[in-house]
Amino acid sequence: MRQSTGQRELFETRPAWEEDDARQGIVATVVLPDGVDKPLDYLVPEALAAAVEPGRRVRVPLGRGNRERLAYCVAVRSGELPQQPLKSVAGVEDDAPLLAPRMLELTKWMSERWLARWGEVLEAVLPAGVRATRKRRAVPLLVATGASSARKPTAAQARVIAAATAPATAEELADLTGASRAVIARLVKAGLLAAAGVADAPGPTRNARARISHDRPAALSPAQSQALEAIRAPMRDGRYETVVLFGVTGSGKTEVYLQAVEETIAAGRQAIVLVPEISLTPQTCDRFRARFGDVAVLHSHLTPAERHTQWREIASGRVGVVVGARSAVFAPTPRLGLVVIDEEHENSFKQATAPRYHARDVAEWIARAERVPLVLGSATPSLETFARCLAGEWTMCRLPDRVGGSHLPPVMTVDLRDPSSRARGAVSPRLAAGIKWALDAGGQVMLLLNRRGFATHVQCRACGHTVRCPQCDLALTVHRPENRGICHGCGLVSRLAHACPACAAPNLVQRGTGTQRLEEEVRGLFPGARVARMDTDTMRARGSHERTLDAFRAGEIDLLVGTQMIAKGLDFPSVMLVGVVNADAALHLADFRAAERTCQLVTQVAGRSGRGRLGGRVVVQTSTPDHPAISAAGRHDYEAFVRSELPLREALLYPPFGHIVRVVVRSVDEQAAANWAEHIAGRLRQEAAVLPAEATEPPAVRVLGPAPAPIARLRDRFRYHVQAMGRDETALRNLIRRATATLQTPDKVAWIVDVDPVEML
Repeated sequence: MRQSTGQRELFETRPAWEEDDARQGIVATVVLPDGVDKPLDYLVPEALAAAVEPGRRVRVPLGRGNRERLAYCVAVRSGELPQQPLKSVAGVEDDAPLLAPRMLELTKWMSERWLARWGEVLEAVLPAGVRATRKRRAVPLLVATGASSARKPTAAQARVIAAATAPATAEELADLTGASRAVIARLVKAGLLAAAGVADAPGPTRNARARISHDRPAALSPAQSQALEAIRAPMRDGRYETVVLFGVTGSGKTEVYLQAVEETIAAGRQAIVLVPEISLTPQTCDRFRARFGDVAVLHSHLTPAERHTQWREIASGRVGVVVGARSAVFAPTPRLGLVVIDEEHENSFKQATAPRYHARDVAEWIARAERVPLVLGSATPSLETFARCLAGEWTMCRLPDRVGGSHLPPVMTVDLRDPSSRARGAVSPRLAAGIKWALDAGGQVMLLLNRRGFATHVQCRACGHTVRCPQCDLALTVHRPENRGICHGCGLVSRLAHACPACAAPNLVQRGTGTQRLEEEVRGLFPGARVARMDTDTMRARGSHERTLDAFRAGEIDLLVGTQMIAKGLDFPSVMLVGVVNADAALHLADFRAAERTCQLVTQVAGRSGRGRLGGRVVVQTSTPDHPAISAAGRHDYEAFVRSELPLREALLYPPFGHIVRVVVRSVDEQAAANWAEHIAGRLRQEAAVLPAEATEPPAVRVLGPAPAPIARLRDRFRYHVQAMGRDETALRNLIRRATATLQTPDKVAWIVDVDPVEML
């Protein structure tokens, strides 16, 4: 018999427990920032098991080519593996989780609430500076050497030398003195400044600005005390509650915020304070710094390195107060105790690009999850907020009077339909008289015109043709110098022709008034006044908002012309006159919120006047003085407008009584855009007609459109939109999901979904 050459196997086949063990493992669920809508599962190799966790980014192979992509790990589970083989995680990108479990829950909710891809939301929540893996940048600290110079220093150089008595970075010196980086570089080259060590690239928490002293008042008014107690109660009980401060301009809402934040910090917790405009950020930061010291700042003008520095400081818990614009709501506060949204009615709290979230709704979710109070403040609350207060869902605290003994200024309405009220320019005789009255009394003036540029359009006197942007359905706006035609839709800059492009007649005339023309006009009317302009064109440079507002506060500017960025939240006691040059500018737009916005804007800008001992007045120029929005603003009675507007909204099922989902289709081919919009509208109507099996009655859903958008062509794309409206927002979102789930978008067509839009143009 032949002997066996090897040892006999104990088992002829692999034992069952080995097969079971082979099917066990660790699976990571990841979400890609783009390209793939649904979460994907990957096998976690044993070598990476300790490093892969929710909140970190990982590298995973994707597609047939197994190209590595960065993805967010959102879940990890151990157990039995699926039957189909899984690809393995290739590596881990981050040393520590970038997102806490609560933030992952929030982003998942946001993706469902605003019908956005989860990956889009994750990218929006994490700033680019935080996602970057580069090391922190070291910068030199500069100090004045005391050396003499052959040339006398310029005024800017002298300010820098005087400020550089202690080591500071070039950026800090520039912020402190208003000098450019080039001035500082020349001083270094001349040997008047020298390095005195290095430091990490500074964030704005180290900014030494202290322009505003905001002393604590001896006592709060009864209304302020009642509002503060309404915030303290849920704070003490460790529960969520939304408190709305509905106070007239100058009623002391900011002091209520400050004392609420003070108690939050005393309890060892952190506060987030959101403001709508970057122009309000420096003033708000100054007030909070004066009370609390260092304050973290988050807004769009920060560099990625600065934002990363701020993010780290907040996450470490070393900063008690976070102030910023919309995205500051995502600040990684480990001990959150309070969220405040100032001027909560502002449209800028709604994100204009995907994911199209609203910071107010996100803040409400966070406050509920963390069981902390949410405070919303405004002199003109949005109708959605007002309705929730009337329904008893939120608590409203009214602050009907100004603090400090000042009174709301009288409002004079100038009816531009009356020939005696007209002038050759934009300033009526009554407004001109008001400006002279204020300047002669040593006061300051603010003029609001929500139209930037010099002239709003160019028109032919012979045939009436209006020169339009070749890429958009918009008239070109004239900007000086050089008489350039700029499209405010796409930014295209064109050289204006001398003759009409339609009839060739040399009869082109520049019509309409923008802030540039208004500035030129008031300089001519009041040659002795120091005039400045504050709009997007003049506020492009870094720090320009701070410098202009500081100069106005210091009395270096007599008359400030500006767009809506000067209309809200700013406190200047020397302002004696506010002029609204054209109150009808946005009143007749094709948007159901147009009247609400107009009333809010006029009410807010009127509130900048009369805050000091000199008193004040407001002059409103309008062609529709009897419109409810204008008349209510003229009486400082915003609630009267709310009472007139809410029944109209309810009858038409508009917010706050219904919800809207808007689908906007764009294409270079107008017919393709129209066809695809028609197809989507048909799918929506088809789904709306089907009764869900689990429902007892179909949801009331109306589908409007398709129709050309109010701005029918933008950036060389034709635009059509469809609206779906209903009372039940969950049913409405589910309907949109079902109708769009299997759509195969044709070539050259793009479309977006905007849930509860605030802009309808």
